[in-house]
Amino acid sequence: MRAVILGMLLAAGPALAHDAVIDGATARSGSSGWSFSVTLTHAETGWDDYADGWRVETESGEVLGTRVLAHPHENEQPFTRSLSGVIVPDGTSAVWIRARTSVDGWAEDRFQLELP
Repeated sequence: MRAVILGMLLAAGPALAHDAVIDGATARSGSSGWSFSVTLTHAETGWDDYADGWRVETESGEVLGTRVLAHPHENEQPFTRSLSGVIVPDGTSAVWIRARTSVDGWAEDRFQLELP
């Protein structure tokens, strides 16, 4: 009996969660730093699995700013959120945006955004 149950559990495999997808992003320079707006899509299931943040990084991975998403957006897909006051080093021509989910953490893939 134990072997049958174990076999059923192994056949089922782990639950597969998916990274949030960055559909697009914009940047605008201002007197108090840069403002970024990022549009995400994620197959959210509510509090069990949702996109819970994104961040702006340099090419080398230095984090310039992080936007925390405090709740699921399962009924609002895709959705856009903004972050302002981000200090981008002089001479930077592009930044990378990385999304985070409550299940998988920070995604490996990044979205490259050329700065205007």
